[in-house]
Amino acid sequence: MRIALGLAYDGTTFHGYQTQPGGNTVQDQLERALAQFLETAEPVPTVAAGRTDAGVHARGQVVHLETTADRPLWNWVRGVNTFLPDAIRVRWAAQVSNEFHARFSAKSRRYSYSILNEPVDLPLVSRSATWVFQPLDIDRMNRACRDVLGEHDFTAFRAAECQAASPIRVITRCEWEQPPTDHHRLVFHIKGNAFLHHMVRNLVGSLVEIGRGTRPEDWMASLLEGRDRTQAARTFPAQGLCLEEVEYDEVLRCVPESKSVA
Repeated sequence: MRIALGLAYDGTTFHGYQTQPGGNTVQDQLERALAQFLETAEPVPTVAAGRTDAGVHARGQVVHLETTADRPLWNWVRGVNTFLPDAIRVRWAAQVSNEFHARFSAKSRRYSYSILNEPVDLPLVSRSATWVFQPLDIDRMNRACRDVLGEHDFTAFRAAECQAASPIRVITRCEWEQPPTDHHRLVFHIKGNAFLHHMVRNLVGSLVEIGRGTRPEDWMASLLEGRDRTQAARTFPAQGLCLEEVEYDEVLRCVPESKSVA
């Protein structure tokens, strides 16, 4: 049968999600934990919805795997977590159809990016937010976000090593908010059908320049039209980025009755 798992992790100490020879990735840790849970000699192969970079976090990563093991769904959550490091947790488990694919069935992905915007850095949030000491104008940044919405060629925000076949992506949400309980934190929310390598962090870098007032509000539109990565701002650090949610078509979603939440 095919099992889907929902993952959350603090990516600070990992070399990204995807397996690497050194073994210090989220996928390596997960597949070793699954092998211990299922009492197999070899790591259990998994497929993820997305490959987060080193230092990037997740609250809503989704993976699937094939198994013949007949275990209660709650056991997949608590049992696998027993063998995982504290920085990784299985949040839920569900039995899904054989047509479900964690990556290719995904309809959209939603990310957040957190910025601590105050004169002095705060160590308590340094693992999950990027510090910007210059004052940022959230209204300017949100007006610039309007030019990002819709279907565009995002070459200007694509990493040089990106291997995607096409730079065309569709963005359905792009906005900043200031949490009412934390006036020093700004959170960027973006949702799209898919994302290019470093695309979100590159967008944040350019939007911050607009928020600082060093670039005009229509700069994002100019960058999209120019399709030149060298004209956009620098890539922002990884620690502020978090994969929040992966959405699937209704027929492929986990059925509530077959889903166990920790």
